[in-house]
Amino acid sequence: MKLPTLLLLGLFCFLGAAAAAEAEARLRTAVDEVLAVAGKSPNSEVLAKNIVPVLEKYLCFSAMTKRAVGPGWRELNPGQRDEATRLFATLITRTYSKKFTPGERPVIDFKPASEPSPGRVDVPTTIQYQGSSYEVIYRMEQSEGWRVTDVIIEGVSLIANYRSQFDAQFKKGGADALLSALTKSVGQP
Repeated sequence: MKLPTLLLLGLFCFLGAAAAAEAEARLRTAVDEVLAVAGKSPNSEVLAKNIVPVLEKYLCFSAMTKRAVGPGWRELNPGQRDEATRLFATLITRTYSKKFTPGERPVIDFKPASEPSPGRVDVPTTIQYQGSSYEVIYRMEQSEGWRVTDVIIEGVSLIANYRSQFDAQFKKGGADALLSALTKSVGQP
């Protein structure tokens, strides 16, 4: 290899490492904020209410919703997209907050982050909670700073899981069926 090629390769490696470190630091901050809110919340209902501003800061709900809806997203009008994003954010927030038990704090081991492609970083973790261990990868992308766009738990993508559900609803009845299913999911306790 010629020297310019080696220098360019070295620069890309350095930039990738810097991006991974920046994304991992942001995720650590997010986790600390979430755990602080969870530690002060007496139950999952209070947690769901109090956690919203933190999750809005660190999760990119618009990208998550777009990917979860899949190909049908292109057929939604702007109002339907906004409504789908609002409902999906509520669903994720409520589901996420129910995973915590007041007074119990998970132990999170962060592993070295990687940049599988420019603008995307995967941060693998091992989470010990209530006697169980979980392998969780936080997929982060540049969107007003590094923000989470997917969570892969034990090899299962949160977004892919919802996509299979939403795609089926969309195929049954288009945007109305999708929004109806989201509204129903959000309305369930």
